[in-house]
Amino acid sequence: MKLLADIGGTNARFALESDAGVIDVEVLACADYPTLDEAMRAYLGQAAGRGLAVERVRHAALAIANPVEEDRVSMTNHHWSFSIEELRRRQGLETLLVVNDFAALAMSLPHLAAEGRERIGGGIELQNRPIGLIGPGTGLGVSGVIPAGERWIALAGEGGHVSFAPSTKEEVAILEALWAEYGHVSAERLLSGMGLELIHRVSSGRRLDAAGITRAAIDGSCADCVKTVGIFCAVLGSVAGNVALTLGATGGMYIGGGIVPRLGKLFTESAFRARFEDKGRLGPYLARIPTYLITEQYPALRGVSAMLSDHIATLQ
Repeated sequence: MKLLADIGGTNARFALESDAGVIDVEVLACADYPTLDEAMRAYLGQAAGRGLAVERVRHAALAIANPVEEDRVSMTNHHWSFSIEELRRRQGLETLLVVNDFAALAMSLPHLAAEGRERIGGGIELQNRPIGLIGPGTGLGVSGVIPAGERWIALAGEGGHVSFAPSTKEEVAILEALWAEYGHVSAERLLSGMGLELIHRVSSGRRLDAAGITRAAIDGSCADCVKTVGIFCAVLGSVAGNVALTLGATGGMYIGGGIVPRLGKLFTESAFRARFEDKGRLGPYLARIPTYLITEQYPALRGVSAMLSDHIATLQ
């Protein structure tokens, strides 16, 4: 029995893995727990109450929305901060692997079933070539996987914090407004839940939270909200194209995160794909790269499970 988790800035998705596969997935709100240690104990306690043998858990892997470079991890988009080794001891684990969440999500991409993804636009994926990943949620995750013989190697980076580059006069106006407020304006500043709110405030002069913006855009009750989501999707297309060019992602470019899957036709019929391909002389190159929306519910758990298995194998 292994413990798996995919931890974002808003929610933590926990699961157990047995010989039967990934089981007992539960989503906990990060804000409900002062520490990650307490969230893990809460999940395991509830799992024990459901009759699962959590006392047999000796290995765990956590995918977390943050760089993981040393023993100390302090989340960028949440207040949890912890020592990996101290957390391992407190939980009584033999192994605790902590990895970047988008590296874990990227590791799942070569194994996604056809029903776990939705094609957006044209293109044909090439086998055994780099695969790119981008996903707006509480923040903006960027990653990819590179083939290495029989294995895949996930990239752990912070590409969401690259500088935002506008492509229209309207986006220039948004950038200038955010420059005055923040100084450096990253891609994440626009492509996140907070980004939706900032785009809406600058373009309409009104304040509304991200959930309200998406809800009003989806039901068509607010033209300004529809416009906000349109700008968001267009910017996402441009940034996704940048990632695809950087990685040479001819194996496909994938969109994850918590925001886009909720948008439905607002996304699939948006300017996303046109902006993805709009790279001047490299337009034909990008037109050949397929883009996919990840529809599988918990793909990062699949990825972090593979990374834990590889890690345990290196210890034997």
